Amino acid sequence: MDIIAHDGAVAKFFKPSSSSTFTCLSNPSISIPFSRVNDDYCDCPDGSDEPGTSACAYLSPLSPPQYHPGPGVPASVAINSSLALPGFYCKNKGHVPSYLRFESVNDGRCDYEVCCDGSDEFGGVGGIKCPGRCSEIGKEYRKQEDIRQKALTAALKRKKELQGQAAVLRKEAEVALSAAHAQVEASKVKLNDAETNLADVEHREKLRVVRGAVTGGSGKLGILVNLAKERVNELRSSLQKTKAHRDSMSARVIELEGMLARLKEDHNPNFNDAGVKAAVQGWEEYAARDTNDHWSEAEDRDLEAIMAEDSDSSGINWAEFQADDSAESDVAALYSFTSYLPPGLQSWVDEKIVSFRHLLVENGILPAHNQDVGESKAVQEAKKGVDTAQKDLSNAEKEITKSQDDLNQDYGPDGIFRALKDVCVLKESGEYNYELCFLGKTKQKPKKGGADTTMGNFVGFDVEDVDEDVSADGKGLGKGERIVMKYENGQHCWNGPNRSTRVILACAQHDEIWKVSESEKCVYRMEVGTPAVCHATRDGNKASNGDTNATEGEPKKDEL
Repeated sequence: MDIIAHDGAVAKFFKPSSSSTFTCLSNPSISIPFSRVNDDYCDCPDGSDEPGTSACAYLSPLSPPQYHPGPGVPASVAINSSLALPGFYCKNKGHVPSYLRFESVNDGRCDYEVCCDGSDEFGGVGGIKCPGRCSEIGKEYRKQEDIRQKALTAALKRKKELQGQAAVLRKEAEVALSAAHAQVEASKVKLNDAETNLADVEHREKLRVVRGAVTGGSGKLGILVNLAKERVNELRSSLQKTKAHRDSMSARVIELEGMLARLKEDHNPNFNDAGVKAAVQGWEEYAARDTNDHWSEAEDRDLEAIMAEDSDSSGINWAEFQADDSAESDVAALYSFTSYLPPGLQSWVDEKIVSFRHLLVENGILPAHNQDVGESKAVQEAKKGVDTAQKDLSNAEKEITKSQDDLNQDYGPDGIFRALKDVCVLKESGEYNYELCFLGKTKQKPKKGGADTTMGNFVGFDVEDVDEDVSADGKGLGKGERIVMKYENGQHCWNGPNRSTRVILACAQHDEIWKVSESEKCVYRMEVGTPAVCHATRDGNKASNGDTNATEGEPKKDEL
């Protein structure tokens, strides 16, 4: 029987030696006559003497210990019974070489999906013949492979774009954090200035000799001034409304007069319409009537001046009367004796009074100000400045926390999922649409209306070993370690746990959901394609699924 060829790494061991013997690959101490290679009997404990038959297909790690090869081999020799060959080697000329499981060799079935050259049925068991089909199968494979490689190359290009976007977003977060730190320092200075200003204002207020409720006007004149001011304001407001109403009515009258004037000019005198004639006649009488309802621009200016707010330059300066000592209580007049003193002595007495009052206030003997009088406008403005500064400082500190949390968050390998945050994809399945938002939420949306169901909120990354087939269009998880996004703490499931979703990621040109399933009650599984997990192979011309540890900057690749 001819020796069935293997790949270059193995084929060299199947050349006859000078002594026409074959050495078992995993047991170099055991040699057999070369004629017993591929004789459909398993001589080597590792099965290496039967590369072209299924005689050693029974060997597995679960097999019982094998017999000793014979008296020619010392009993002390250790036996390695692990299967030495990966399977039956199919050369598949015109296509891709591959290995077939030994138990499928000469089983009476053409395994074209692995051995397109039909070499696995060389024995013709049951009279079956498997003519080679590698030419057409290889042609179609290369066509599909070209399509897949173009898609995967595009996916790698898209991944590079995502990496660039993620790097920019991280830089922006770092800049925002630096700006927030600077804003905090500036806000602290601003707050300190505002507090210092408030203390100064309150100190000045304490030194002020309060002789009565100045703003309230406790004397008769003060009460009268306040009442007069309120009355004037009411009249001004009513006058403003009346003027606005007048202007509106005037505009309407002018509009109606214009309509009637056009009617008079445009109507046909020969047209016998009593209504039109009556309207024209009424207009002529109206227009000829002498009225005194006109007002001049000067009168309008006077009216505007009357309605203007009172100030020290126009109208009545109410502040002058309200702040006048004459508006104070009668008791306050008792403290005006210094006005009868000579100017030099007057200033000296006033200074001593202020100092003495300051001493009494500081020691708690006198109140800081009249309790019946509200805070002055200066104090209110100073406190407002402090409040504003405190809010600015609080907002800046919140921005620091937000930016720091963003920089510390796990965005996957090299932080690439930063560029996909809150990007959502949709998948129709049965009565529902399933939505995945990267690093956001997973949802189940009824097509016929109703509330959405949250299937989980993103909590972090994980990895999972998969062993699944990839469809002809390249959509599938394949084999190896894959990145997983964990979504937990979704809506509570009736008589069950809170909903959760494991999102298994594999390489694809576009972000898309391939499959949604419910592995157990309210525990979902999504198979998702994204260019974010694609990796180039060593030759640089192909791309494959890959995975990394779920932390930025620590790649760990496992190519298909």
